[in-house]
Amino acid sequence: MRFTLRQMAIFVAVARHESVSRAAQALSLSQSATSTALGELERQYDTQLFDRVGKALRLNELGRNLLPQAVELIERAEGLETMLEGRAGFGRLRIGATLTIGNYLATLIVADFLKRHPESEVQLQVHNTAHIVDQVVRYELDLGLIEGNCRHPDLVVEPWVEDELVVFCAPNHPLAGKGAATLAELSGESWIVRETGSGTRETLDQALRHHHSELKIRLELEHTEAIKRAVEFGLGIGCISRLALREAFRRGSLVAIATPELDLRRYFHFLWHKRKFQTAGMREFVALCRALTAGVARSDEIVLPLIP
Repeated sequence: MRFTLRQMAIFVAVARHESVSRAAQALSLSQSATSTALGELERQYDTQLFDRVGKALRLNELGRNLLPQAVELIERAEGLETMLEGRAGFGRLRIGATLTIGNYLATLIVADFLKRHPESEVQLQVHNTAHIVDQVVRYELDLGLIEGNCRHPDLVVEPWVEDELVVFCAPNHPLAGKGAATLAELSGESWIVRETGSGTRETLDQALRHHHSELKIRLELEHTEAIKRAVEFGLGIGCISRLALREAFRRGSLVAIATPELDLRRYFHFLWHKRKFQTAGMREFVALCRALTAGVARSDEIVLPLIP
């Protein structure tokens, strides 16, 4: 075998970062050493793995075919090293979760996973759906937990648990006393919503698209907690997951508004690359996710620790 694991690790890093300098920084190597190792790999086989586009490096067809196998090789090598060193656990697991899942579910599952497998390492990143999808496509994440839909041809998407968005307002808002609102009434209100690219925004936009309705958007915010605070301050009404609002509804700081004309149901999904080697750690993490929601019809029925 003429290639080395070091060369494969550098190839994977350059492919993920599309830059020799950023790959070198991620690997704690000099840019010169990184560039030399990649060049040697290509020269050994008299081939090219990247197209040079300005200062960026883009995988060509051969590079794209090689990447999933190189990632698997590195992961298997890390597993062998763990075994030879006498360490238990599943090694490193990179999880990406969208905001509602990340803030209310993923941290609990990660904590459970690490209690069961203390020798393992978990990296949890929380972003919107579009960002998580992009990272899984690039093999930067092993597993994604998303709220929105995903139709990327390179990814496997499996449903996890049903979720539902709910429109809500402050207790002193005129709609709070009514408890329900028509589309015409909703269209006349100012809205505080998630940003484009989030699964929550996609579900809301899709529900409205069926009725050819548009909202008066006053604020777009990237965090559910920020939306809740803005609505509490009377800046408008919002629409996020019931899971994120459960405690606020219990305390009475926010009030649900029924919207019988809108279908705001959706699913949380698991997401991974179809060419990604599924490690034992990935399978264990998904199993813990499913155990958390066993017997639950909707996400807001999940039993979670109370936050005072």
